Amino acid sequence: MRRTATVLEQVVTLAAVALAGACAVWAQSPASSWYPVGNSLVDLSLAGLASGPVERVWYGFDGGTLYVTTFSGKTFETHDFETWQGSQAAAPPAGDLSASGTNLPESGARLQGFNGRRATLYAFGEFVYQSQNGGASWDNLTAYGSRSIVGTGVRDLAISPRDPEEVTVATSAGVFRSLDGGKSWSGLNQGLPNLPAVRIWNLPAGDRGAEIELPGANVVEWQPGEKQAWRPADNSAAVTNAVRQRVMTLSAIEVTKDTVYAGTADGAIAVTIGSDPALPYRAQNGGAVERFWVDPSDPRVALAVLGARPENLPPGVAAPHVFHTVDGGRNWDPLTSNLPDVAVHGVAASTSGRAIYVATDAGVFFMRTDVGILSFPGQWQPVTGLPLAPVADVRLDAGDNQLWAAVQGFGVYSTLAPHRLDDPKVVSAANLVAAAAAPGSAMTILGAKVTSVQAGNLAVPVLATTDTESQIQIPFEATGATLSLSFDPASGSRVTAPLALATASPGIVVGPDGTPFLIDATTGTMLDASNPAHPRARIQILATGLGRVNPDWPAGKPAPTDDPPKVAAAVTAYLDRTAVPVTRAVLATLPGFYLVEIELPSLVNYGPADLVVEAGGHTSNPVRVYIEP
Repeated sequence: MRRTATVLEQVVTLAAVALAGACAVWAQSPASSWYPVGNSLVDLSLAGLASGPVERVWYGFDGGTLYVTTFSGKTFETHDFETWQGSQAAAPPAGDLSASGTNLPESGARLQGFNGRRATLYAFGEFVYQSQNGGASWDNLTAYGSRSIVGTGVRDLAISPRDPEEVTVATSAGVFRSLDGGKSWSGLNQGLPNLPAVRIWNLPAGDRGAEIELPGANVVEWQPGEKQAWRPADNSAAVTNAVRQRVMTLSAIEVTKDTVYAGTADGAIAVTIGSDPALPYRAQNGGAVERFWVDPSDPRVALAVLGARPENLPPGVAAPHVFHTVDGGRNWDPLTSNLPDVAVHGVAASTSGRAIYVATDAGVFFMRTDVGILSFPGQWQPVTGLPLAPVADVRLDAGDNQLWAAVQGFGVYSTLAPHRLDDPKVVSAANLVAAAAAPGSAMTILGAKVTSVQAGNLAVPVLATTDTESQIQIPFEATGATLSLSFDPASGSRVTAPLALATASPGIVVGPDGTPFLIDATTGTMLDASNPAHPRARIQILATGLGRVNPDWPAGKPAPTDDPPKVAAAVTAYLDRTAVPVTRAVLATLPGFYLVEIELPSLVNYGPADLVVEAGGHTSNPVRVYIEP
């Protein structure tokens, strides 16, 4: 028994450390601390992890340095063929020996020779080929079935000046290198900021991860618990069809209820409401319409953003980039104001927070204004802290709490929405989603650093604070259907927030990318896509909101690792809607949080599974757990 207790103590300690780290990750400053979600790699089942299109590749004079120019026009170099850094090097003229009359392996292929000679030739087009007899015959080096293992469309090829067997190609999927004359290939895309995200489709929610659109109408997902790369989304086929239909005729379209907002590349906007004819509008001096935001509660209220200024627009004449309507497109008012005269690619807004966010070639900007009424345009303010690159899209989560941005080349980032600093909100500490409180649960006050909190005549422990948010624990003695929560921010003004109270309001703790905090109870390791669970494994689930415990325990005090108080309510767990045994449900050592231990069946489906916890008849957020034999 003592051995079992020791292992459980280790697990509880690890859980507390991991949970503290999770809370620290959530606490991000909108001015300087964006959290990167995922990386810049994509798993396309090629010879290595991919990124985005690379246009040029070449070696330094001694073969010790490799240079590439990405789709964004930026040049990078590597000296160890593992790490990349920005470079000022200029690409040499593109070489091509195909004009010499050599037999080509495919129409339009280009030729390169080792040090400009013809003894060893490489050809590239849809595939990469090698000839060792001056082009009399060719070996296809990248074909696997009907597809290329280095990505479609080879844009450039470079042969090392020190070894004819070392060859690197630039393709639509990134950079790939061979050290044996093309017999094997590996990707060089790790750390290369070259992810061409053009739109954020979905944010992490439940057991779903963040989804983004790539060029070619491909949709990929950073799955909860993922560690390596973006992968094709489960619904990518349906989304791809929708995207392709959109781009065939329009530059932007948004459909809400019976209202359609459509934009074209010449700055024209048409709005159709029900069976009424479309209301046309053309932005004078405007570029392509790139995106709409439509108020989900009132589709007459909308925003439209336009891209780069037209090429024929005279210098000194500013182009409009943001428009606003409150009457379904009958009138559009400019909101460009002091925004830089650069392309705007994405837009999001909060009606309750009175804020607009735009994604531009110069970064993310926001404006405080009421989008529900006509008003004079305010001043745009930059949201700093992102990599210095164009931003392709912005999104707000369902509660208007977290701001997300897709940065060209670098990937996806999230932070606390800046408007929340003027409008604090109380949410579950498990996933920053608005939820009822429960006795003993951990809650987060977004947008405020508080000094003291009261719930009626009860003192509420403040567990942790940052400049932008605070974590509190609801007293176990709290009763009633609602809780009048009063807190004093560091700014000195008192804020009162009514909060629904339930006997239990379970939430499984997740990180910003949707990764749940699940621990193997035997080994004490975190479970994720790279470290899956196995049949008959015991899993510790970090949760909050499970309610009262036996024996009673004071809020704000860490629970003991030896015989911690047990959850009073009945706790059940479901794996893909099938009940699994709950062996323990106790307080964690970190105040406000609980540990629920489950045991997986000996016979269980392999792959990702949906996991939820129930307490007192209330169900938690679903999370994803990975299971392998």
